[in-house]
Amino acid sequence: MSPENCFASVEELVVHPQLADAAINGTMDQFHLETTLPLLKAGYDVLLEKPIGVSEMEVFELYEAAKSYNRTVMICHVMRYAPFYLEIRKQIESGIIGDIIAIQTEENVSYHHMATSFVRGKWNSIANCDSSMLLAKCCHDLDMISWMKGSIRPKKVSSFGGLFQFREEKAPEGSGTRCLVDCPIEATCTYSAKKMYMEQELWGNYAWDNRHLGIIPTHEEKIESLRTSNPYGRCVWRCDNDVVDHQTVIIEFEDGSTASHNLTGATSKPCRTIHITGTKGEISGTMEDGYFLVRQPDTRSGHVYKEERIELNVAADMHGGGDLRLVADFVRTLRGQKPTLSSTALEKSIFGHQIGFAAERSRSENTVVEICPLV
Repeated sequence: MSPENCFASVEELVVHPQLADAAINGTMDQFHLETTLPLLKAGYDVLLEKPIGVSEMEVFELYEAAKSYNRTVMICHVMRYAPFYLEIRKQIESGIIGDIIAIQTEENVSYHHMATSFVRGKWNSIANCDSSMLLAKCCHDLDMISWMKGSIRPKKVSSFGGLFQFREEKAPEGSGTRCLVDCPIEATCTYSAKKMYMEQELWGNYAWDNRHLGIIPTHEEKIESLRTSNPYGRCVWRCDNDVVDHQTVIIEFEDGSTASHNLTGATSKPCRTIHITGTKGEISGTMEDGYFLVRQPDTRSGHVYKEERIELNVAADMHGGGDLRLVADFVRTLRGQKPTLSSTALEKSIFGHQIGFAAERSRSENTVVEICPLV
């Protein structure tokens, strides 16, 4: 992009003649509303990173603004476009398992992702980004649950969880405050910053400033950074994190069906699982495996159930192949073509957010929360 088309703020951008039909808003969670509203007013359609906002009030305000300005807003719920989940939704639409009775999903966040994003990093505290871990990380999963239910809205939510592991009193005996400064157990620690960010070469765009701009620090510069000012060099048990590292959400829908979601941080293997039980059968699978199973009762003598394995061409790109498919659908929508089954239009993406906000309120207030209808 030419320098004259680079702006320090959205306010600087919108006073210039409109540069394009649409904008992609990838700001941090707490800035989504304040940066999207001027874009809508200036004539831009928007592809907005999730979550829509950091409160239910912000979500409704953006929804009303999009209607008022007659703008298209799509949300980056890329999992809807992942072949794994899209094919499951198509199976449900076909009626093969009947009406949904219950859904169970699980997101297992790896130890290195947990340590980087939610303990040492930008999403480690509600004070830093205004989002709970559930909303920041499992917005996809809660959206997936509500999407599988179609137009049937969530009615009640209950949730439990907390910060179990990553707090100072859980620190191993003898551990220090920074991995490469005062920690005698660094060499054997799973969460060693040196192992994670240098030897395993994980999360470089997070750990090293400006790597996304092509600036690659030397080995010596990385060591010095982790020893001094780099927040990713801190001991995971002695950070300023306050978001949960595990949480369970229970949902009741208006038709009486239920769903549950388990968020578990610091697992060995990252994966998402799903199990949907219907009146005529069930679907279960793990996204990263690249297939799911459809089971139905089999009343033939000597049988109990029949099972079909649905194989999928799961791409190696992010979010199970959903990223590029989302962008393509956004472009098709702007061209006036019919929205796909996966469409993440703003008005179709609100139920999952409502579940997330209600779950965090339930967890913190120890109560069952009723979800109000959108209109």
